[in-house]
Amino acid sequence: MPLPADLQQVFIHAPFRNDAKILQSLLETHDIPSEVFASEAALAEALGDVLPGALIVTQEALTDRVRDIVREHLAAQPDWSELTAIVLVEKGAPQATLLRHLTEEWPGSRPVFYQRPLATLELLSGVQSALLARIRQRDVRDHIALERELRHELNHRVKNILASVNSIFQMTARASQTLDELKQSFGGRLATLGGVHSALFEAGGEAVDLEGLVSLVLSPYATEGGTGSELSGPEVSLNKDAATGLGLTVHELATNAIKYGAWSVPTGKIRIDWSVKGADFELTWTETGGPELAAPTRKGYGTRYVRAALQNLLGQPPEIRYEASGLVLVARGPRRHIESPSPPDRNEPETVGP
Repeated sequence: MPLPADLQQVFIHAPFRNDAKILQSLLETHDIPSEVFASEAALAEALGDVLPGALIVTQEALTDRVRDIVREHLAAQPDWSELTAIVLVEKGAPQATLLRHLTEEWPGSRPVFYQRPLATLELLSGVQSALLARIRQRDVRDHIALERELRHELNHRVKNILASVNSIFQMTARASQTLDELKQSFGGRLATLGGVHSALFEAGGEAVDLEGLVSLVLSPYATEGGTGSELSGPEVSLNKDAATGLGLTVHELATNAIKYGAWSVPTGKIRIDWSVKGADFELTWTETGGPELAAPTRKGYGTRYVRAALQNLLGQPPEIRYEASGLVLVARGPRRHIESPSPPDRNEPETVGP
């Protein structure tokens, strides 16, 4: 069910006398957006498309059809939603009986009754309370969506870590002559992989050297005579956001290279170049020596993440080319988005690759 931007519009169904006009004028006076639905068909169509901030309906308009329309809407609303239905009743109306019936018929709603003639402040207070409740519900919706996305990302990252561990083991095994050598080399590379993740998420706001960061991210995959990478570019001091964004991007590209690209074969090579010209920054990731690539028919999570991360960091999406010789990615943007005002602590990691 599509949602309006803020769940703040009040739906009014009061088809008799001048009730609808009076109610809408009152709400507009207090800057509360509303829409009047004179017919049951119009109300049904609107409730089938959006979630209103609240519903105001008069007692005489509560026909069996209107009750069914509201019930169908409530059955389709998401779990986090609870619509406040404000019912305007006549003096002497059996409110207790009506409340019992509506509570049974409209699960997922909070019926509220106001007796006519209306007290203006009382009605406004009820509408504003309903809209405040919608704001809280919207926050719940956003938290649920964020939690779902975080679970998705966590699942993706766990799979990538497992793929990285498996690849590191395979590369280490090929280069090891004895079991002891395999144990020592593999254990060291696993420790390095853990250090990469710690460095990315615990930078503490300090400046990070770009070459040192890329070397650190790629170091778990370095083997003597095995996987190769070449780095070239001037000294660049990254701010924390750039270090995290570029570090995770390089890790994502390396994981994809292990699965499908240059590093899926022993002869594959990766070259990372970057440059700073005036106010512009550019980084190029080039794979060679791997299997012939074709553009994928669908974009996986990794590709979507790389595009989104570089778009957010540099203000424009990267250029990605699937060439016969291998993947090429070019990221460009203003250098002010990635540079730190303070120089990094240049603690150079071990050389990566042969």
